[in-house]
Amino acid sequence: MFDALKRDIRACLERDPAARNTFEVVLTYPGFHAMLFYRLAHALWQRRLRLVARLISYGGRILTGIEIHPGARIGRGFFIDHGVGVVIGETSEIGENVTLYHDVTLGGIAPSVDSDQQRNVKRHPTLEDDVIISSGAQILGPITVGRGARVGANSVVLRDVPACATMVGIPARQIRGRAGREEAEAPKFRAYGTNADMPDPQQRILDALLDRVQGLSMRIEELERQLSEEVAAEWDEDNDFDPEEETLDDETPVGSKGRR
Repeated sequence: MFDALKRDIRACLERDPAARNTFEVVLTYPGFHAMLFYRLAHALWQRRLRLVARLISYGGRILTGIEIHPGARIGRGFFIDHGVGVVIGETSEIGENVTLYHDVTLGGIAPSVDSDQQRNVKRHPTLEDDVIISSGAQILGPITVGRGARVGANSVVLRDVPACATMVGIPARQIRGRAGREEAEAPKFRAYGTNADMPDPQQRILDALLDRVQGLSMRIEELERQLSEEVAAEWDEDNDFDPEEETLDDETPVGSKGRR
């Protein structure tokens, strides 16, 4: 437990530029305080002292504004930035070096009316190593967020997330992937799990559709021009009109097909 707490302190110093030293983290960081309560409550939960564990967890919630069920499994190097409003459900599983921002929910989607059937059943998400969940994001249901994935702010994730993917939107859609890239080439840690130049997936789809429509319009204009030229050529060939051979006479019609 103490080794895990040391890793948690190191994670705060590595990922938050506002953290200046260990004492500042220990004394002023609610995310670290929440992990203190959680590590103790989880140890008691594993020893089947469930009520005591829940009381300690509840005390941590009152003091920090962060609710972590003692039954959740959280790896080392876990960092909660700011922390207010974070909720981590009972059957959640979190790997190592995971970062959560404020107002993140790792929750379930099943209704509470059949709670007896849901006991001891996996109903909360699994976050693999090196995942970043941005502020306000909701990760719901027994889904898996793959290693190194990023979830943008205020996104709602309802399906499994591939490793190294970036998800945004409601419901969340994949806008970027890093699968197959070398670790040295992978993007570094980004605050809130997003980049300033991150494209909007819906706008990207609209732009592609507009480009397609414009291309089809140009093609239609080209076909109409070709058709017009072919019709004009056929008309001249059928009438076989030669202005040099035809003469204008007051008594005789001009041309063999009734032109005057």
